Amino acid sequence: MTPADRRRPARTHGHRTLTRWLLGAEWRSQRGRAIVALATIALGVALGYAVQLINSAAFNEFSAAARSLSGQADLQVRGVRAFVDESVYPRLATTAGVAIASPVLALDVSVTDHNATLPVLGIDVFRASRIAPDLTGVPSPERPFDALASDTIFLSTAAQQWLGAKAGDELTLRNGTSVVQLRVAGGIARTRPGQRLGIMDIAAVQWKFGMAGKLSRVDLQLQRGVDRERFRRDLQNQLGDQWVIAEARDVDSRTDRLSRAYRINMDVLALVALFTGAFLVFSTQALSVVRRRAQFAMLRVLGLTRGRLLRQILLEGALLGLLGSLGGLALGYALAAGALHFFGSDLGGGYFPGVQPQVHFEPLASAVFLALGVAVAVLGSLAPALEAARARPAAALKAGAAEGALARLATPWPALLCLVSGAVLTQAPPLFDAPIAGYAAVALLLIGGIALMPRITAVVFGVASRARAARVRSGAVATLALARLANAPGHASIAMGGVLSSFALIVAMAIMVASFRVSVEDWLVHLLSADVYVRVAQNGDTGGLSLDQQRRLAAVPGIAKAAFARISHITLDPARPDIALLAREIDAADPGANLQMTGPLLPPRELHDGEVAVWVSEAMVDLYGYALGQRVRLPLGVRGQVFVVAGVWRDYVRQSGAVQMRLADYRRLTADMSATDVAVSVARDVSVERVIAGLRALPFSAALEISQPGDIRARTLVIFDRSFAVTYLLEAVAIVIGLFGVAATFSAQTLARAREFGMLRHVGVTRSQILAIRALEGGMLTACGITVGFVLGFAISLILVFVVNPQSFHWTMSLHVPWAILSTVAAVMLASSCTTAVVAGRGAVSVDAVRAVKEDW
Repeated sequence: MTPADRRRPARTHGHRTLTRWLLGAEWRSQRGRAIVALATIALGVALGYAVQLINSAAFNEFSAAARSLSGQADLQVRGVRAFVDESVYPRLATTAGVAIASPVLALDVSVTDHNATLPVLGIDVFRASRIAPDLTGVPSPERPFDALASDTIFLSTAAQQWLGAKAGDELTLRNGTSVVQLRVAGGIARTRPGQRLGIMDIAAVQWKFGMAGKLSRVDLQLQRGVDRERFRRDLQNQLGDQWVIAEARDVDSRTDRLSRAYRINMDVLALVALFTGAFLVFSTQALSVVRRRAQFAMLRVLGLTRGRLLRQILLEGALLGLLGSLGGLALGYALAAGALHFFGSDLGGGYFPGVQPQVHFEPLASAVFLALGVAVAVLGSLAPALEAARARPAAALKAGAAEGALARLATPWPALLCLVSGAVLTQAPPLFDAPIAGYAAVALLLIGGIALMPRITAVVFGVASRARAARVRSGAVATLALARLANAPGHASIAMGGVLSSFALIVAMAIMVASFRVSVEDWLVHLLSADVYVRVAQNGDTGGLSLDQQRRLAAVPGIAKAAFARISHITLDPARPDIALLAREIDAADPGANLQMTGPLLPPRELHDGEVAVWVSEAMVDLYGYALGQRVRLPLGVRGQVFVVAGVWRDYVRQSGAVQMRLADYRRLTADMSATDVAVSVARDVSVERVIAGLRALPFSAALEISQPGDIRARTLVIFDRSFAVTYLLEAVAIVIGLFGVAATFSAQTLARAREFGMLRHVGVTRSQILAIRALEGGMLTACGITVGFVLGFAISLILVFVVNPQSFHWTMSLHVPWAILSTVAAVMLASSCTTAVVAGRGAVSVDAVRAVKEDW
């Protein structure tokens, strides 16, 4: 071994010792700010990780529950409408290549005294036992033929617990306005946890629920060796476009598309806290590097290389990120478990009903969020580390050179490039049905706005300082405060950047939520123009009021007009969720009286003979490419029936798409005379309460849900607020992080300026004046940060309102600014920053003036 080889381990050991010494010294001297940075990263990682775990658990459980309903079927054959004629079943059962064909009739049945529906499957027990054996009823040994009885139902464990029913109990269900009495015959072989489900013989379901001759679908299991894709194509050609042939992957795709936008938005919003934490790490590290500038220069003089110094500072940031991320993962797992246990699986979105998911540790997601936490901390440390490594030791050893260390931050070109790139990305279309470019634009605007702070700070406070100096009489406190801010824009921009980043995000999210909420309120006011609304108890696409019941309802004393409607669903794409078909009384010459239209209308005179006008929601334009005046085909009426898009309307309920048409056209094309909803207008001089009493006196009133417009609006807004509960939480987190950042930054700057305050004391400035200077500096910095943050947040809100939301949920909204909320938050941040600056300054002025400046002697 050569002498050089023997010296290499010694040098390595020395470097490790120096690294540990520097890390320990920095932690001991700056423990408070390090803890704040750790807590911020941990909070950001925890929120993102918790949202990911909750969404993943709910989506996986819901998908598994949906797939379990088809068992081991290779294909599902169903019509484009909810129910098909059962004559297709023998045709499919005898098709070459089919081993087993199992007919299924699926209903959503309302339950007495429960504000939810119970899914009920009617199956052929002999066929289903070979395709989906887990979904067969388990009768008691004493009554083995209950599986074929016409008055029995088998309930899953979750359904029994929900209904409080056990084997042998009577169960009352509703089919529209009819009552169906059944006996609980036992449980189901196997279902997913929390899955509410009832199983009956298919003939019993057809008879009891008035669905004679109807099926929902036919599950097919193919013979071995049959090419599934070729069989599917051939069968689709034979059956025509009135039928949908789906696979298990289509079920997953439908579930994914239904909730994808909501899940992505929650994930991105949760990462907002992590982004803010990255900037807090940057400010902490930048101020730490400035404070230790002379120490690093001395180490460089003693032989520490630039590369070693760079790695040292990045290691400090990485350790902050690692410790914060580990704490965040633990906290996120606990938050996810608590949220699933106490609040359900969908964070208020309502996309995953009837499932009871359990949170599970996800190695990939854990690794991703751990890497994100470390990455943002390292990125936050990169600029200060590069500056410290590039600094010349001789210049860095001089007192007063701290501001020069931040001079590179004032370069405006990278910031301007980010802002321009963000503006360009706002014009990009969505990718994979998600506003990826819109989110990237938001991130670039944030980065560009924060990076532009040194230049903005220098210009604003430079102008203010010169204007102050031009006055004949000016106070010393204000003059000194402005001079400091104007001549040290690097320090000022770091302090202001924390306020800017947090307040900009608060403004953006607050404007987005307020715009959405106010738009929903306006939409409800426009939509709910009647005095009373009546709905038949939930039954999916089944049930409804017969013509006789409609006449009796319209004849209730005090009713001036009863406008009936029929709501059903149709399938246009097997890989997408069904769209809603709403048939109601619409004036073709003035559809805006009933619908909130978003653009020009097609005059009725432009329709050709035999064409039917339809009005589509904004989602139909985005998802299916519908346009005003376009001739489209819908699975209604005779083959070849042409429908014309006569207008586009706004719908805040059905992001998968909806089509409205006149009730008379719907009844003529489908021969379906039932109605599911009624809008009741009360006659003059008749009280609404009297009409409601008359409705409740109808013999079928037990099956009716009667509401007034105010009640519907109140319930809708409660659902809205629950859906945005996470957004409200993130706004609160952004406020807390912003205050943490202000406190940490002012505290660090105050300690770094101990010599400056000591010199001011020597020349006659009193302690109270120094505290006033700190309070004024903090107030002016925060006010500037709030002002610029509002401008930046407003720009981001425009992207959220006019780019992200339309591309995510396929609806538009108007812009509304919640001035009261933003003013309150701004006032709180302003008062907190002034208070923090004074509290931090008290520690600095308490130091003896001679001791504070002794390093300059």
